[in-house]
Amino acid sequence: MPGWDGFDVVGFVQGSLPTRVVLVDNDVNIMAVGERWFWPDVDDLLFIKVATGIGSGVISSGRLQRGADGTAGDIGHVRSARGQDIVCRCGNTGCLEAIASGAAVARFLSAQGLETERAVDVITLAGSGEIAVIQALRQAGRDIGEVLATCVNLLNPRVVVIGGAMAAVGEHLAAGVREVVYQRSPPLATTNLRISLSRAGERAAIMGASQLVCQHILSPEGIEAELADADAG
Repeated sequence: MPGWDGFDVVGFVQGSLPTRVVLVDNDVNIMAVGERWFWPDVDDLLFIKVATGIGSGVISSGRLQRGADGTAGDIGHVRSARGQDIVCRCGNTGCLEAIASGAAVARFLSAQGLETERAVDVITLAGSGEIAVIQALRQAGRDIGEVLATCVNLLNPRVVVIGGAMAAVGEHLAAGVREVVYQRSPPLATTNLRISLSRAGERAAIMGASQLVCQHILSPEGIEAELADADAG
């Protein structure tokens, strides 16, 4: 994130609030943890956040996968064939985020003469049944599906969940995703695959954050720390 690379978020919060423990994670990871609460029988879940940007949270065998440096699931900056000449905010060209995020769809529609300055404008127009908006959202879904097809082949999730602000457009986006994923992934990976809109909705992040806190407090390290504080007191 430009301007934030290397910033000590934990140290800043600890210096600002009277707390010993600060937990920090990628927003889409937290949302994935919160979403999984609504899929109790699913241990392999891929949560896709589509909003100003695009990212994913990967849960495999019941555990959140962060990767070696915490960047697992950063599909928004995977190169997409359709956007090869479009510059992304990261500085590269052709990123999925640059052509299929809420902000990207808003820019595209604005260039077509519609009043769409932000993703929320796209959501509003989609709700009114504007054909050009629905077509743009379906295409954005196809672009996302192009990248997700590879993810499905690699990770073999049981459920792919589409969340974030743009999930409010409903099936317009999800239909495009399904169209490409089911077409480009082998039957073995898709026979039992479900592609769904978020069940947690706007609650995904806060529920995920609360679960991370509970997991930390109830972990062996967390319990030992609490006992040590109690003995010291």
